Amino acid sequence: MDIFTSPDELHAWCAAQKHLGRVIGLVPTMGSLHEGHLSLIRLAKENCDLVVVSIFVNPTQFAPNEDYDAYPRQEQTDLALCQGEGADAVYLPRPADMYADDASVWVTETQLSRTLEGAERPTHFRGVCTVVAKLFNIVQPDVAVFGQKDFQQVAVIRRMVRDLNFPIRIIRAPIVRDPDGLAKSSRNAYLDPDARAAALSLSQALRDAQAAVAAGERDAARVEAAARATTTAAGWLPDYAKVIDAETLMPIQTILPGASALLLACRRGGLRLIDNTLL
Repeated sequence: MDIFTSPDELHAWCAAQKHLGRVIGLVPTMGSLHEGHLSLIRLAKENCDLVVVSIFVNPTQFAPNEDYDAYPRQEQTDLALCQGEGADAVYLPRPADMYADDASVWVTETQLSRTLEGAERPTHFRGVCTVVAKLFNIVQPDVAVFGQKDFQQVAVIRRMVRDLNFPIRIIRAPIVRDPDGLAKSSRNAYLDPDARAAALSLSQALRDAQAAVAAGERDAARVEAAARATTTAAGWLPDYAKVIDAETLMPIQTILPGASALLLACRRGGLRLIDNTLL
């Protein structure tokens, strides 16, 4: 497994591999890898000849009051996990390798990013789109794999790829959960035992929504209210519990099974978790 810190050196390595006709997959991460990330690497390996994993806690997608400095970092463990999954290359840049001191160009999506996470964190998707576009330019992958847990992010990235003509296939990988239902997340490291137990209310709310829709419920407002009640009862304050069209991300009033999703974001003290499910 090759390890790169220089964008130019990684770009040259990827260009040489593509010249040999090899299909390159990219798995962008912020590190602190868990089973969810490893499933992305496996999926990339199934679809590609070579897999590049980037590990970069991207400062531009954090607001000043968010957890950039505290975000969990475990570089050596991450490298061992990547090697164990058969990654071919890992990119470990520093912020200075990705952003010039006077950087002034940003990639901004103006439709899908306005609601949900975009409304709660107004600069978040500008940072996401910019760093992912930079990674695409450095690696020039044929395929990139993102997890469904960041449902809105995948939609925004797909729109960026379409509108900016990146010749890249985006794969959305299923959410990986602990046996008790909690979605895998690097931020789960923040959870003490009480908060972790309370966090199960998010996946419970999603399961209840799935069951309600399977039983014939079509009123989005009732499904949203039930999800808010479940998480609030466990001590979480919902930023949103929203039923949306799974393609446009727009709020809907009537659930269309197979074409709708429920997205949750909840806070408890200084913690914030997101989760979602297709309905």
